[in-house]
Amino acid sequence: MSESTAERSDKQKYEYRKVIEELDDYRGSGTQLVTIYVPPDKQISDVVAHVTQEHSEASNIKSKDTRTNVQDALKSIKDRLKYYQNPPENGMVLFSGAVDTGGGRTDMVTKVLEDPPEPIQSFRYHCDSEFLTEPLAEMLGDKGLFGLIVLDRREANVGWLRGKRVEPVKSTTSLVPGKQKKGGQSQARFERLRLEAIDNHYQEVAEMANELFVPKRHEIDGILVGGPSPTKDEFLSEGYLHHEIQDNVIGKFDVAYTDESGLYDLVDAAGEVLAEREVLQDKQFMERFFKELHDGDLATYGFGPTRENLMMGAVETLLISEDLRKEVLTHECPNGHTEHELVDPGKGGDHECSRCGEPTETEREDAIDHLMELAEQRGTETQFISTDFEKGEQLLAAFGGVAGLLRYSTGV
Repeated sequence: MSESTAERSDKQKYEYRKVIEELDDYRGSGTQLVTIYVPPDKQISDVVAHVTQEHSEASNIKSKDTRTNVQDALKSIKDRLKYYQNPPENGMVLFSGAVDTGGGRTDMVTKVLEDPPEPIQSFRYHCDSEFLTEPLAEMLGDKGLFGLIVLDRREANVGWLRGKRVEPVKSTTSLVPGKQKKGGQSQARFERLRLEAIDNHYQEVAEMANELFVPKRHEIDGILVGGPSPTKDEFLSEGYLHHEIQDNVIGKFDVAYTDESGLYDLVDAAGEVLAEREVLQDKQFMERFFKELHDGDLATYGFGPTRENLMMGAVETLLISEDLRKEVLTHECPNGHTEHELVDPGKGGDHECSRCGEPTETEREDAIDHLMELAEQRGTETQFISTDFEKGEQLLAAFGGVAGLLRYSTGV
């Protein structure tokens, strides 16, 4: 069974997160660690030209060690760029520099991260004593796609909230007259024309929203609507929106402005709803896990039992804490016995087989990679669980960061 798009995304984000944590631990002596963010529409030839220019200018650096290290980093990046005709679909980030390894020694590190979770927005060259990872880390922390609508009877704006980034897309202004009628018109006629103008305005707003949101309706996590109380309530209650969009409205909020800035105000006003929504699926999985743990027999937890159930193909959903940072040691003895041990990174090592006492050969592997590979081979869904809520914290602290929901009871 092939892995789902969501699983590939989670796996990719985890791989990026590991690399970012590694990069964040590196330090350079002086400003000699180079980071380059390349957006998808940037010509590789332009990036090479920029790197060449920086290499030339680095010759002016007074410190010989810093000058040499910066130029070596830029040369390494330039060598990597030779393998690309165009940037990947979402762009890429290049890191290179001489990092301190202790005792006055350094080691040259060069890494290329392709296709981050979101497109890189602009070219950025950065040279410092640390690698620039914050923009990538923000992408990895971002969850969700939400549609945004702000309107009053004068204007409206629609757009997206992608993770934490607001993207204004469309706007319109209305021809709704003010409440004071013009001379020569009867009050009844004026009111009729005004109601027609309001209706036309609402229809135009709905058309903008429907055109933007309906094609993405299966990807959207919710719709947020903002504006003055009478207007937004009236707009929603009269069924202007496509029914699938209307059904996905998760909140309406009082917002003073309905121009482009109103989209940002809407996101601020919806902060609690968005925070709750972000971990909603995680909460549902953990609620099911605890229910099975207390009242059923379709839950497993801990590395050993969960791995055993995985091997049997009995795990329907593998639950892994996002903050799990462990390694798996696989011990193999000459008599064909294999044992697995979960340890802190870099810990453990020499081992004797518990069954025959023979010394073993040991291989070390990232725990999440190890478990996800087993899950993928057996058609098991993997769900990363946030620690931003109580039961998510308990998964890590009380259950070792690893658990599972079973297809059938195994007694393990």
